[in-house]
Amino acid sequence: MKKVLITGGAGFIGSHLCEKFLKEGWFVIALDNLITGNIDNISHLIENEKFLFIKYNVTNYLFFKKHIDLILHFACPASPVDYLQHPIHTMKVDSLGTLNTLGLAKSKNARYVFASTSEVYGYAREHPQNENYFGYVNTISSRAVYGESKRFSETLCMAYHRKYNLDIRVARIFNTYGKRMRINDGRVIPNFITSSLMNKDMVIYGNGSQTRSFCYIDDLIDGIYKLSIIDDLDGQVFNLGNDEEIDILELAKLIKMLTKSKSNIIFKDCMEGEPFKRRPDLNKAIRLLNYKSKVAIRSGLIKIIPWFKERLE
Repeated sequence: MKKVLITGGAGFIGSHLCEKFLKEGWFVIALDNLITGNIDNISHLIENEKFLFIKYNVTNYLFFKKHIDLILHFACPASPVDYLQHPIHTMKVDSLGTLNTLGLAKSKNARYVFASTSEVYGYAREHPQNENYFGYVNTISSRAVYGESKRFSETLCMAYHRKYNLDIRVARIFNTYGKRMRINDGRVIPNFITSSLMNKDMVIYGNGSQTRSFCYIDDLIDGIYKLSIIDDLDGQVFNLGNDEEIDILELAKLIKMLTKSKSNIIFKDCMEGEPFKRRPDLNKAIRLLNYKSKVAIRSGLIKIIPWFKERLE
């Protein structure tokens, strides 16, 4: 039986990955120190004989006696609320944590998938962003603790690929939403949904004309799984997300309408370093992974609003 090690396995994306690989017949080892992950996300998996959860910080040395076929390094605070609260840990998990997981991959000759981010493109001067764009990043901004650690990890991954011929793949993940996002996650969709359900002010930072592209979790998981199992993709970088673009004011109005909310939409100063436009060029993923982002933003919101509502009652 093939074994996969998933760091950040109790997190939003990580827990869905655990489910996916179990469904596909893999033995899953999930690591998480639970700084931003939640054991409730995987509680339904604990009794599965093909699932093992270990509470562990991947910035510490990693050692496993048994064989591992695949490593997915998805441990890292991903919300601005989290990485601004834990800036040093964020940089450690995507430096020391990446180094430790790559070292384990080398010792096991395991395939390795790194969870990068669209933040590596920074305040992009090209739109949409494709994998060949190098990015435009302020290295000393408060947001840089996340984006720069991901950029460093990408470089480290490619160094291991070139030096040791390791089978490395990098997923640059664009904004993703779905069940198991925390109510206080801090990202725009949870913020808007919880505020609208509670009839509180929906806060837009800036004038609302900035755009984003939001990917439903099921589509992302499908893309990551394909990136993990398809052969002959070593050394490759892929954008994964949804290329349906929406401005933030339109998103707020849509959520307000779907929740039948009485909330007011208000505006505050834009956050430091926030990019004005963000949309992935998915041509490479479509061509090599047969990747499809199937769930439109309206359909995805209809799926998750009841989930948030249950947790507010």
